[in-house]
Amino acid sequence: MARLSNELQRYFFEEKRPDKVSLADILRLAGERIFGFLLVILSLPSALPVPAPGYSVPFGILIFILAMQLIVGAKSPWLPKRMVNHPIKLETVQGFLKKGLPWLRKIEAIARPRLSYICTTLPGRVTIGCAIALMAISMMIPIPGTNTLPAMGVFVTAFGLLEDDGAISLGGLVLCLMGAILTTSILFALMWGGSSLLDVIKAWLGR
Repeated sequence: MARLSNELQRYFFEEKRPDKVSLADILRLAGERIFGFLLVILSLPSALPVPAPGYSVPFGILIFILAMQLIVGAKSPWLPKRMVNHPIKLETVQGFLKKGLPWLRKIEAIARPRLSYICTTLPGRVTIGCAIALMAISMMIPIPGTNTLPAMGVFVTAFGLLEDDGAISLGGLVLCLMGAILTTSILFALMWGGSSLLDVIKAWLGR
């Protein structure tokens, strides 16, 4: 099976495409690895260290829907047709891919099937689904700082799922944990007048 980066390179840069594409068009590349493929594609724009205005919320919703299906053990994903068929400018997709493909290739260089039970067994997929669902919720929060790290966690975890590489998925779950801590800290800071989660914990321990 061809590398995902090569397929995306061919589909979006080497073959002629209309000015607008949709997620439905991209799904033709997925084959049997559709859950991991979809989660990688949907998390990529927000995982990049560049602004992705307007994408974190709708893509976060789709990621959450997919995560819930992983949790219940669905074999094939379902997504709302309206969102799947929503047109996206080709140059927008190409812009994200130009920045994202080098990172994708770096991960592909070390990816191989290992600890595959983490990605293929029901307990492993439920754990991955729960972590991704929480990160999707964080992505939907319209507050700076709550999008990028959670999306990176989804991206890396999903890439491990895509390649049946449990080691990479475990690394992604660590990023998800860091994203959860960061988001919680930001929310604490907003609710407690600028105090970070670390400050609150220090104060509590000091008592």
